[in-house]
Amino acid sequence: MIRKLGLDTLLASRRCRQRDLVLAMIAARILFPASKLDTVARWGQCTLAEELAVGDVDEDELYEALDWLLGRQEAIEDKLAREHMGQGSSVLYDLSSSYDYGSHCPLAKFGHDRDGKKGLMVIVYSVLANAAGCPVATHVYAGNTADPRTVADQAQKLRDRFGLERAVLVGDRGCITAAQVKTFKEQPGLGWIGALRSTAIRMLLVQNLIQPSLFDQQNLAEIACADYPGERLVACYNRCVRCAGTPAA
Repeated sequence: MIRKLGLDTLLASRRCRQRDLVLAMIAARILFPASKLDTVARWGQCTLAEELAVGDVDEDELYEALDWLLGRQEAIEDKLAREHMGQGSSVLYDLSSSYDYGSHCPLAKFGHDRDGKKGLMVIVYSVLANAAGCPVATHVYAGNTADPRTVADQAQKLRDRFGLERAVLVGDRGCITAAQVKTFKEQPGLGWIGALRSTAIRMLLVQNLIQPSLFDQQNLAEIACADYPGERLVACYNRCVRCAGTPAA
């Protein structure tokens, strides 16, 4: 499957020791995810080491191969962008985080921990994907980086590195905020799809711009509001129990 997808040539056009090690680590991560030390031990129990000629490796060489891969990250992302993104395409964007037990990672900081591990530092990582969900680029941020602060970097990446003069960036309400929208409006050709926060939705209800009776026949409604010039607001009636049937814009 790796060869069918062209993942091997994506990493490097010619076969080399580092490429074989990275491919072996990818296969191992899918088949039996474990630490680098345990991965090396497991390779002696299957044909993977023979297939990719990595039977003589130790964990230190695996870390060196990851350093090699990091140096090729931009080239790999550029290849993916040329194949999976084009002018006028939709670009999905989101972030997540991982907690860190160590004390030597310079990016590990105290911040918003999505795993609920109190008292541990975290790192934040972002993913850009095409409309089909194919990951194209990733970036790691310090753990105390607020989600909206990362959006400007990614928008600049779309333009400067991937050459997209026309694109639509799709993110959740934690990423695409009102401040980010102002920045997007200054960049012609860059559109966005986001979600209003609950306080903003309630203001639309107070102004009678969203009327629950509108959703008796359909669960979608388009709204015009002077507070959002040049923007298209679409309200969806959500009947989930947690939201108690509150419209979402």
